[in-house]
Amino acid sequence: MSSDELTVVHVVRHGEVHNPDGILYGRAPGFHLSELGRKMAERVAEHLAERDVTYVVASPLERAQETAAPIAEAHGLDVAEDPRLIEAANVFAGKTFGVGDGALRKPANWKYLTNPFRPSWGEPYVDQVVRMTAALAAARDAARGHEAVCVSHQLPIWVVRSYAERRRLWHDPRRRQCTLASVTSFTYRGDEIVSVGYAEPAIALVPLHLRGATPKPVA
Repeated sequence: MSSDELTVVHVVRHGEVHNPDGILYGRAPGFHLSELGRKMAERVAEHLAERDVTYVVASPLERAQETAAPIAEAHGLDVAEDPRLIEAANVFAGKTFGVGDGALRKPANWKYLTNPFRPSWGEPYVDQVVRMTAALAAARDAARGHEAVCVSHQLPIWVVRSYAERRRLWHDPRRRQCTLASVTSFTYRGDEIVSVGYAEPAIALVPLHLRGATPKPVA
């Protein structure tokens, strides 16, 4: 293996989920892509169709597997599964939790809101970096000299990108640049990440209120 060999690992966020009750579904099973989400997955598959993809892997959650399926099909591949790509753990999973729903006024929730830097309400950012870095490295190794696709979830993708770009891990969730069905691409030279790219191939399908931070040029 040459130390100068380039490998690209594309990390895709899943498409829109059917969630009429608006709950924080987290790692709960049974949450599938909506019809719009399936269209988003098809757009990503089209975006990656001409790439040299030799390996496709996804989080075990249904929405990630369903997003990965058309990507893999376009390249004649099966979808592998890696639990390290799963959504971040969150104590509020299965509940509605947001501005205006009264959650912040409930004393039972206060103990989980003490440390936004860790964060205290869920899986530590450092733990997410460790597992995501390992998952990306495994995908890189499976596609040496070619390209791999990993399908994961917004927070783990953003945290591992922040780590790769040497930014602090704690952040304002509204500033994440990781919209539905977006593609964050890590280019490795040998075992080292040398650049990170970002694309939104399905942005025309993403409702305005679900779009993330405005994309900026990425080296």
